Amino acid sequence: MMKHGESGNKVIHSMLSVLEEESDIYEIFPDYVDTSSISILSDSPVKKGSLKTFQELQALIQAGKKRELKQIIRENSWPINSSIRKQLWPLLCQQHAQDKTVLEGFYWDMVKQIFGTTDLPEKSVMLPPFVEGSHCLAYHLTRKGKIVAERVVAVIGYSCPDITYSPTLFPITAILLHFMSEEECYNCMTSLVKSDPKAKETFITQTKLLYEVTWRTAMQISKKHVKSATSFLLRQCPNNTKVEHMFQDWMWWIFQGLPFHHLVRVIDCFLNEGIKVFYRVAMAILVLFHKNSGSSPYSSSPVHTQNSNASAHPTIPSSSSTCSSSWLQEISLNGVEAALNKFCRQMPVSPSKLLRTAFGIRALRSVYISRVFVKTEMSLRSRTVLSGNRQLVRSRSSDNLPTSQSQVNVQMMSHTMTIREGSTSPGPRAPSMGTYPIQAINSQILEQEALITLWSWLPVRITMYQPILLYTTEEHGCSLTTFFVRVEQHEPTILIVKTSNGETFGAYCSTRWVERNLKDDRGNRQAYFGTGETFVFSLLPERHRYPWVGLDRTTSGERGGDHFDHAAELFMAADSKMLTVGGGEGQAIWMDENIRFGKTERCQTFDNPPLCESGDFEIRVLEVYGFSGA
Repeated sequence: MMKHGESGNKVIHSMLSVLEEESDIYEIFPDYVDTSSISILSDSPVKKGSLKTFQELQALIQAGKKRELKQIIRENSWPINSSIRKQLWPLLCQQHAQDKTVLEGFYWDMVKQIFGTTDLPEKSVMLPPFVEGSHCLAYHLTRKGKIVAERVVAVIGYSCPDITYSPTLFPITAILLHFMSEEECYNCMTSLVKSDPKAKETFITQTKLLYEVTWRTAMQISKKHVKSATSFLLRQCPNNTKVEHMFQDWMWWIFQGLPFHHLVRVIDCFLNEGIKVFYRVAMAILVLFHKNSGSSPYSSSPVHTQNSNASAHPTIPSSSSTCSSSWLQEISLNGVEAALNKFCRQMPVSPSKLLRTAFGIRALRSVYISRVFVKTEMSLRSRTVLSGNRQLVRSRSSDNLPTSQSQVNVQMMSHTMTIREGSTSPGPRAPSMGTYPIQAINSQILEQEALITLWSWLPVRITMYQPILLYTTEEHGCSLTTFFVRVEQHEPTILIVKTSNGETFGAYCSTRWVERNLKDDRGNRQAYFGTGETFVFSLLPERHRYPWVGLDRTTSGERGGDHFDHAAELFMAADSKMLTVGGGEGQAIWMDENIRFGKTERCQTFDNPPLCESGDFEIRVLEVYGFSGA
């Protein structure tokens, strides 16, 4: 019988002999990949001609043979430096695109429009708010490569304004850049982000709600289809909350835990089949973790623990107890969560074995995964309305539905009338007046103290109504079109802006935004609209309210009290390209159509200084509130 060490040496020799056929084993990687940190080893012995070529897979795609294509991609362990991915990955992504046409040069036109040049900046690029800084994984990209990834993601954020939360988007971008150019990477990512809804395949979740749906789906299907492994996890956790916390990080078992060779093979399958591959791989990780931590029904033969860069082979049974005891000891010393993460980093099986385990889970059909996903999404959306539990990742736009108490408050409200031309505002009042309804506000921008200040500035009658979150970029995306759909019929509204520098300011808008479409007697659309009740304000770094300049004049009788310069009555304006509050020698607040960039200047309407230090700003979050029953 051949000894295990001799077998291993022959395997490695076989791998290297295959790889020696390449003149430059690092040739396929772009210049922004650090090849010195990539070990070039196949995960299993490869016979010449046994791996499928790009031409063979391209023919299957063109013939629509999806089942055969799926099986081949699952089984063909192309080496990490195989040239096939440079051609195959873009083709796999393109087949999912809603719009199959690729506009040549579109990406570079976008780069030029956003950054003013196509030259790669020396410093890091500011990322969109949907990215999580702690999960900007660069893998083997150089510093230059990471800036390339940042630029691709920034352009995606600009061209896909509806994305509000997508922590996996950056890591997937970084992985793709190891095997293709910057422009190809952008085209692939937009194909995944804007995948054809008819295909019913999810690739990248784009909201906080759907991200929660994914981990809850992963937890539910794991409890059913890898019951022993999940039960083992439950036994190691002090309570169910701990298990939920672990599953919240399920994506990072794969993206942050697995060795790069394993991750690339997972991505091979993901680009063809979608997010269900991640569900299967996550369950395979649990199965293998359970197996290596004790007895398991999933396999009779133990797996030898080894360095993640080496190949994996079945070992003699005597290694089982040592392997099991080491991971049980790890759980005992550092906890199951830390042990699982370490297990992923030191994955003791080859990429092929990991995928065989993943796709070998029985009775787990795509239809079932989709059904659980949809059911979980519906459940979370219904609980958004019906539940008062603030611990949920909820759709906040429905948090503040009118209560019976607020309806009583409405009946008792002040008789103060809306200011029209020449009317005056109620005098100042104590900050405690009318603060009851703000207890229901769950703002991502303002703390309770700042909300109390803001409410003290509102007309008395308005403070008695229940506030409703109508629009937030965190949930509804960055689009002026969406803004108008959700906001335009409400009067009044409050706009609250938080910039990328942390400054906070906004405006109380007295009139419906739909009035931007009204026309005068000659049929011309009105440029400006609104009333003297409108005002702008700043809350951070300093708190100050800037009312209409006409209020002081009407009170003092200046210029007759009923006549003002036209520039002093430019309250609100908007069209399909921009939104502005205040005018005359400047605009108090101006925002572009993507609700991404804006500017603030002194204006004659409110005689305000710029509401943030630089004048120009990038919007981190915009929230718009209306009032139920107003």
